[in-house]
Amino acid sequence: MSLRIVVCVKYVPDATGDRRFADDATTDREGVDGLLSELDEYGVEQALRIAEANDGAEVTVLTVGPDDAKDALRKALSMGADKAVHVNDDDIHGSDVIGTSAVLAAALEKTGYDLVVCGMASTDGTMGVLPALLAERLGVAQATLLSEVSVAGGVVSGRRDGDAATELVEAALPAVVSVTDQSGEARYPSFKGIMAAKKKPVQSLDLDDLGIDAGAVGLAGAWTKVAEITARPARTQGQVVTDEGEGGKQLAAYLAEQKFI
Repeated sequence: MSLRIVVCVKYVPDATGDRRFADDATTDREGVDGLLSELDEYGVEQALRIAEANDGAEVTVLTVGPDDAKDALRKALSMGADKAVHVNDDDIHGSDVIGTSAVLAAALEKTGYDLVVCGMASTDGTMGVLPALLAERLGVAQATLLSEVSVAGGVVSGRRDGDAATELVEAALPAVVSVTDQSGEARYPSFKGIMAAKKKPVQSLDLDDLGIDAGAVGLAGAWTKVAEITARPARTQGQVVTDEGEGGKQLAAYLAEQKFI
């Protein structure tokens, strides 16, 4: 049986845009451009490298999100993934990481997997706990924050670099792994890949398909919620120092006044 690799990816607001909250205190995904989370691109890249090293391996990308989340799937498909699964249901809106992990775990059990690959965190929520929650829900081993990863003989192996030590870890498949932004530069989609992505299958699922009660996810089932929002203050004009021979002294005086020196 060929190796089944599933990469969990997320459609996130563009960090260079004007990100803000919607009226219900959830992330506004309508008023800002979105894209495939940059950190998830590393997950796609490592999945493709593992597939290239294991003949017959298949890479599926999986996302949970609104209609526009298909853009994240198309990017991953254009990079070289074989097919995609999109879980889209209005009742998922407002889910926190607990609810999202439940939906992803149910989708993984429905589609089947041997290895689940995640990025180290999403660029909007930046929690980084989803891979561990997935492994717990699926009842499989986890090997997280890997800067190197490979699969051979039914075992996934990797290197985890810490501040004080480097660990070599391995786990028998099935397993969940996450990879860091040090794992290898993600490839750019080629024109051929972009055109091929248009013909690759994208399966759509909703909560009924997954057997999940709508009350267990979304805002109603969220374990965490945003209690209060304060807009970032407008940027004020800085102090301008005109150098007429005393610029250095004025700068030093300003730094001293601000207790920087």
